[in-house]
Amino acid sequence: MIDFIIVGNGLAGICFAEIAIQNNKSILVFDDNSQPSSKIAGGLYNPVVLKRFSEVWKAKEQLEIAFPLYKAIEEKLNFNFDFKIPIYRRLASVEEQNNWFQAADKPNLAPFLSSQLITENISHINSSFGFGEVLETGYLDVASLIDNYSNYLLKNKLYCSDRFEYNAIVFNEDFIQYKNIQAKNIIFAEGFGLHSNPFFNDLPLDGTKGELLIIKAANLDLKLVIKSNIFLLPLGNDLYKVGATYDWKDKTNNPTEEGKKELIENLQELISCDFEVIKHFAGVRPTVRDRRPLVGSHHEHKNLYVLNGLGTRGVMLGPYLATQLFKNITENLPLENEINIERVYKKRNLK
Repeated sequence: MIDFIIVGNGLAGICFAEIAIQNNKSILVFDDNSQPSSKIAGGLYNPVVLKRFSEVWKAKEQLEIAFPLYKAIEEKLNFNFDFKIPIYRRLASVEEQNNWFQAADKPNLAPFLSSQLITENISHINSSFGFGEVLETGYLDVASLIDNYSNYLLKNKLYCSDRFEYNAIVFNEDFIQYKNIQAKNIIFAEGFGLHSNPFFNDLPLDGTKGELLIIKAANLDLKLVIKSNIFLLPLGNDLYKVGATYDWKDKTNNPTEEGKKELIENLQELISCDFEVIKHFAGVRPTVRDRRPLVGSHHEHKNLYVLNGLGTRGVMLGPYLATQLFKNITENLPLENEINIERVYKKRNLK
């Protein structure tokens, strides 16, 4: 009998799988590559909401768990996917400059916001009011992480690329039978694919489609991330990732001309050099209406769990939520109210 079947090998599934393995638990991961949102994610992490200059929920706690976990995975797989890189927030007015200084003076934000504005010109970047530097920032090459972690699982016979069949689950008193597998628990970390899950598809998981571009700009010698109404992330070899759009209506993974046009117009406003679009891709982020993740056990089948709703901040949230869920299952530690799906069930009198 294995401890955990994990359905989904995106960021959430990988974080839970690695924590389980580190704690000597047995796992089997199912992933049929039907949900591309982790692979096409921007991959940036920063502890500040740069639109409003406010702290990301539990930012300090998230980073304290994320950095060691990603480092351990890098060492295990012998490749680097976590790259520390500065993020410069382009300031659009004197008012934004003042708001930046006020935010940088707050005790909870001071560790994350430089109190000195960047006023020197950055070649081919349009900015009249300078930049604010965000600290403790970086970029995860999520697609490479998923590919390498999948190969690791496959090599160790811990991975199955078959589509998970919900109707094949048989519930017994002390375990779950899934085809020829007996497991103590199943963790569903399916991203937007949760809508096809009959056990959890009643949860308020929305979806926000995001479109991104890879561009080539030979004259743009940029070594840091620029954030304005879009982000511009250097990938090396004159390539840059540009993102992202937010569409709450379209739930497909198909790139659109409208999304491409929006990104190109914003990019032309940000940079003053020529560029060529190399790639255009899209995916649906697993967002939640109350902006909090969905974590916890099913109201009826207690050994079925959900780990979802990471939204736009999965790089930071993944390790934090996976750790909480693992400790909830193995040590009976309570989940935080803000993330616990009991908040949904209580409104429906199911708990």
